[in-house]
Amino acid sequence: MSGATQPSRQRSLEQQRAAAAWQCVQSAKGKSWSRDYSQLAKSLPAMVQVNGLGQALAFLRSKRKEGSNEHARLAADVSRWVSQQLLGSARDDLIPWIIGQASSAEYRRATAEALAFLNWLRRFAEAELGEDGQ
Repeated sequence: MSGATQPSRQRSLEQQRAAAAWQCVQSAKGKSWSRDYSQLAKSLPAMVQVNGLGQALAFLRSKRKEGSNEHARLAADVSRWVSQQLLGSARDDLIPWIIGQASSAEYRRATAEALAFLNWLRRFAEAELGEDGQ
């Protein structure tokens, strides 16, 4: 019986990821920085795999400028999704949790969840924001 519920639950989680990623991309659509957001969304999964989630988020944090921009927005989008899934509440900045509270197993789970979410985000950004960001 658990085998029958697992694929259903999996699909539901995939649908939730897709819906959240779609919303993030739609929110970026038409912004002056949407093309850059799209490019970052495409490159971030590789950065997470090579350097780890914490390092990737730290990179985005180091590049953010005053006000809202593509780096800050992408870091917040990923942080909100992962924290909602793992911690039960959305946080705009996952770094304090990663460095202060997360166990190795939680960090691995957070990384896997971020990559699954970024897979959808990357695809939607490419389709919706395209080369011109509109």
